[in-house]
Formats: sequence, C-alpha cells, structure tokens
Amino acid sequence: MTTPFPFTAVVGQDDLRLALLLNAVSPAVGGVLVRGEKGTAKSTAVRALSALLPQVPVVPGCRFSCDPASPDPGCPDGPHEAGGGAERPARMVELPVGASEDRLVGALDIERALSEGVKAFEPGLLADAHRGILYVDEVNLLHDHLVDLLLDAAAMGASYVEREGVSVRHAARFLLVGTMNPEEGELRPQLLDRFGLTVEVAASREPDQRVEVVKRRLAYDDDPSAFAARWAEEEAAVRARIVAARELLPSVRLGDGALRQIAATCAAFEVDGMRADIVMARTATALAAWAGRTDVLAEDVRQAALLALPHRRRRNPFDAPGLDEDKLDETLEEFGGSDDDDPDPDPGPDGPGGGGGQPEPDDAPQGDGDTAARPEAGENGQPQPSGAGEQSAVRASEPFRTKVLSVPGIGEGAAGRRSRARTEHGRTTGARRPRGALTKLHLAATVQAAAPHQRARGRSGPGLVVRRDDLRQASREGREGNLVLFVVDASGSMAARQRMSAVKGAVLSLLLDAYQRRDKVGLVTFRGTDADVALPPTSSVDAAAARLETLPTGGRTPLAAGLLRAHDVLRVERLRDPARRPLVVLVTDGRATGGPEPVALAGRAARLFAADGVASVVVDCESGPVRLGLAGQLAGELGGTAVTLDELRADSIAGLVKDVQRRAA
Repeated sequence: MTTPFPFTAVVGQDDLRLALLLNAVSPAVGGVLVRGEKGTAKSTAVRALSALLPQVPVVPGCRFSCDPASPDPGCPDGPHEAGGGAERPARMVELPVGASEDRLVGALDIERALSEGVKAFEPGLLADAHRGILYVDEVNLLHDHLVDLLLDAAAMGASYVEREGVSVRHAARFLLVGTMNPEEGELRPQLLDRFGLTVEVAASREPDQRVEVVKRRLAYDDDPSAFAARWAEEEAAVRARIVAARELLPSVRLGDGALRQIAATCAAFEVDGMRADIVMARTATALAAWAGRTDVLAEDVRQAALLALPHRRRRNPFDAPGLDEDKLDETLEEFGGSDDDDPDPDPGPDGPGGGGGQPEPDDAPQGDGDTAARPEAGENGQPQPSGAGEQSAVRASEPFRTKVLSVPGIGEGAAGRRSRARTEHGRTTGARRPRGALTKLHLAATVQAAAPHQRARGRSGPGLVVRRDDLRQASREGREGNLVLFVVDASGSMAARQRMSAVKGAVLSLLLDAYQRRDKVGLVTFRGTDADVALPPTSSVDAAAARLETLPTGGRTPLAAGLLRAHDVLRVERLRDPARRPLVVLVTDGRATGGPEPVALAGRAARLFAADGVASVVVDCESGPVRLGLAGQLAGELGGTAVTLDELRADSIAGLVKDVQRRAA
C-alpha cells in the first residue's frame, strides 16, 4: 500500500487544511470545494486527510459499513444484531470523471429481479464511501446528473436506487471533497451552493516557501516511509485533536448574538435561500470545537463567512467568487452588540489551520464578488495599441437573452442542453439490444421479446422466464453540449466604438447561452494580416469572456485567414473529441480586404465548412442605411444562416429558426 504524503507536511494552504479539518470534525458542514490552479497540492491534501481520520467500527461482512453500535435497519445486507464488530481505517474513495451512474450508486441485476423477484444489488462508490471520504477530482468535468446524485446522497445521508419497480436504499454518509481548476469550466450555481465550504488555492509567490515545498516533495519521493515517519508525531497530534473536537462538538453553544451575526451577514451579501445560514452556523460551531472552546465567538463567525459565502455570491457565470472583507467586518461590528450569555474565554490551542481566527493576509480573497465580476474594459488597464491602425479594447454592452441555436440532426456527444442527441437520460424513443452492461431497461420490449418463448422454456408458474437475450435497452433522446466556435471580426470596419460594443455584447450573450447549455467554446479573431486563436476550445466560458473584453480592433479584414484558422481548430478538436459536434458562429459584416482577391479567397475558405457538414450561423454586423448583404452571401457559402444583431435577441420581432439550417448544395 502506498504511503500517503503527511497532511501536516503540506506547506502553506492554511484555508484548505482548515476547511478539510472542520469537515473531519463535523461532516454536517457539507463538504469542501477546492478551487485553484494546477499543481497546488489540492489532491495531495485531500488524500492525506484520510490517514488522520479515526478508525471506523463496522459490522463484519457488511458491504455497507454498518456501525455495530447502531446498524442500519434498512441495510440490504441486514438485518444486523447490535454489538460486536471490528475496526478498519476510514476509506477515501475516488470518483473518476468518466464514471457511470451504475458505478456511482450501484446496479441491480435486472434479469434476476424480473425472473426471481430477488433484489440482487451490487454496491457502488457511494456505499464504499459511507463513513469515509468521497473525493471527486475535477468535479466541474463530471456529468451534471452524477453531481446531482452524489450531492443528493450527501444531503440526505442515503442513496436510493429505483429501477423498474425494484427499490434499494442504503446509508451513504461521507465527507464530500471536490477539486477543480476554474480554467476548465465552472460548476452550475445550484451545484456550487450544495458544497458547504469553498477555498481558493494558489501557489505561493514567496521563494522560501516554494523552496520548502520542493525540498519536502523530493524527500518524500526518495523514501516515502522515512519521510512519513518524520511527521508521525505531528500526524498523531492532529488525529488526537480531531477526536477531541468531535467529542466537544455537542457541547458547543451557539448563542443568539452569533446567530444574529450569521443571519445579518447572509442578508447583507444577498445570498439565496437559507442553506448559507445553516452552513455558517455549523462551521462556526466546528471552529469553536476545533479551537477547544464551548462558545462561538465573532472570529468564528467571520472565518465561517469567508469559507461558506464566496461561492454563493455569484450572480452569473462571469462573476468571480469573493467576499468584500470590509463589508463583512462592518456587518459583524454592527450586529455584534453584547451578549451577556457569551463569555470571552481564551482561544484554544493552535494547530494546522489554526483556530477560529483570521486567514493569512496573503490568502485573503481579493475584492467583492460584484466588483470582480466580468472584466469591465475601462480606460485604465486596457492594452495599448501595438501597431498602426489598432484601437484599444472597448467594453461590451449589456448581455441579453438570445435565440436558441442548435446543430441539425441527432448526435451522440456529451450531455448538455443545446442539440438533440442519443443520451442515457431523456425521453424514451425505442428499444435495442444492449451493447455491454444493461443500464436502462425497456420493460415492455423485454416482456415482448420473452413472451413467445415461455412454453419452450418450460414455464409452469406465474413468473416470467427471462433470459439475457430477452433484455432490451431503452433508447433515449435528450440534449447534448456542442463546441461553439466563435470567429470574431476585429478589423477596422468593425472598430467604431459603439458598434464594437454592441458586437461584444452579442458575443457575450451567446457565451452566457453556451454556459447554460453546457457547451465547450473557442474564440478565433482576425484583423490586420492574420488570425489568432484567442482561446482554444475549453469548458471555461468565463475565460472566453475575459479574452473578449480585452480584444483590440483595427486594421484590414483577413476574412479568409480567420475562416482557415477556425477550420484548422475544428480539425484538431475533431481528433480529440469526435463525438462533440461543432457550431461555428461567425461575427462579421462580411467585408474582406487585404491580399489578392480577398472575397474569392473567403468564399473558398467558407466552402470548406459546407463540405465538412459543419453547422454555422453568421451574425451580420453591417449597419447603416446602405447594406451590401455580404454577410448573407457568406452564409450561403458556409451552408448556414445569417441573422442580424436584432434578430439574435430572443424577444425580437423578427423570427429566427431554432435549428441552424444548412442549405442544399
């Protein structure tokens, strides 16, 4: 068995270690979402935590880790008699990004259930994680329905498997930890809210601290056992402190004064619902227990707010998580008052992550979530012109709700909300023989397949004799996410400030739509003499919005270069993710200048997309009383549809078909 890196040997990352320890003390806090760039010890710290958790008493032979002192009366392996039992280390179960629903919640033997009426159940990862840690690396890349399932189980403390009238329930209480790199895409706000705490991690910029990180990592890699032995005493101390804090937790008193501060803080920051108040209360209580106190202090409430509120402040996907600490301090001071029942004892012992004190200044979130929202391109901080004819970036106009654009036909890409696709979830459209393991039974088709063979199989009782060949998989149709590749004209013909502001607002609106529909996005821009891939295809829509805001304009219009660069991007992405269908959104006025025969070159480049069957739409940005209709001609070459900026709005009078129609050759 591999020796894990010691938790106490992790350098820095005080907020991360504190959040993990608070959940170890009180799993009711609701788990931790760790956000940060790659290589910041996120996974190392999570894996190291499992070694600090106390031993778990279990019923011998129970696949669901029932507690012998109070076994689950509904355990599928039960009933168990109370008493006895054995101990084992707490488990840390990892949920891979590509896991199926059956792997997560478990699977029923449908054939035995139909023919014998037996609940033959194979436990999933939720059962394995019961009374331990469930770790999801890159949780933002996990399919939404799987995230929903595990968050529901974490909230209810149980997992339910319902399939074709057969029901199985088992306990599933675990410490949920998710890690993610925001550059690869965000979680939906509804899912963010289900994580109790969140922390932002980043690599230290202090040379001495970075040196210490490298020294410890090299020492661990050379001899993991010897390195772990050097930290054994510190590990034992933290383990004992977790046990002591768990025992103290029921005695911690949350006074009315602290509750008023919690409620006032959540109201001041306008968080939705009441989950934030409850999580803050549980976190503040755990902080007091971790510090060895029986009373919750104002410093506990402040630290709880810094851990529980930043991810609940986001109003749209382009808002950065954060909390205005000055506003937080003012709120706590205003509603602090005096609480005669609250004594002011000395704070408890210090340790990894500290007590309920303040975070380190270098680790404090910078700025308010409102002010850190989608970058506003102002006069300060704009890129300076780097060449003749270049103009600085202008800010985008306010985004709006767009018409639905989708790819024709039926795909088989990743689950999303844009185009029609054959998926595991959705409405049932038919039945087929299963390829591999059966996941969604089509009951009527299965019975129909088995019925003609009942006499030959010697059926004599009321039960249906079902064999493997009779089983039918339900074919379902849902929605998929697409690759939406934006090709944006940033040339001089588009550079009028008011006009470019409207164009950026339209693209930003489409980016918001792509976020809501679970698309990948890419951004290609062209101006001057060439085209650039401003953002390779990614799930991080907010990264695309940031690149868009800083986009300068000016110069000629190398339309053909922009189309050829976009075609090359799609070619490479098709090799990486062949199931994800692309949708090209070309934003231009249709003018092409620079080089010999620019219009003819652009037409030939456009016909490459039509030949490949790539769905496309041209957003016509031409304005003024005299219109040349060049964008419409270009849409014809692409085999797509042209729409004006006004027609792009969902509430516009002009109609826009939902599917991007490809014209017949």
